[in-house]
Amino acid sequence: MVIVIITLVLGVLLGAFFLIPRAHRPGNAEVVKPNQNIKASKVYTRSEISLHNKKTDCWIIIKDKVYDVTSYVEEHPGGDAILAHAGDDSTEGFYGPQHATRVFDMIEDFYIGDLHIID
Repeated sequence: MVIVIITLVLGVLLGAFFLIPRAHRPGNAEVVKPNQNIKASKVYTRSEISLHNKKTDCWIIIKDKVYDVTSYVEEHPGGDAILAHAGDDSTEGFYGPQHATRVFDMIEDFYIGDLHIID
């Protein structure tokens, strides 16, 4: 009986060793470089953004943030509807009822900067 218990304990420990990611094991702390996952924020004017108004070069503004969605235009489930406000503000259309909540997470992959706000 003791051998069975020892075997089970060793099996659990060995299994945990392989299942727990290396960075989370004691003594193997993951080194994170400062600003590693932070994109540099650039500021664009409306006139700069308006130049990117084609299927092959499509930028949009959503809540004063600028997104280059060119690579997504062909995949857009709504077809060319994404081009309705290419080079312009798409905030209203983006928050429309046709979008599933996952688009709110996806859009950040296309972020390239902020809209220049004139005071």
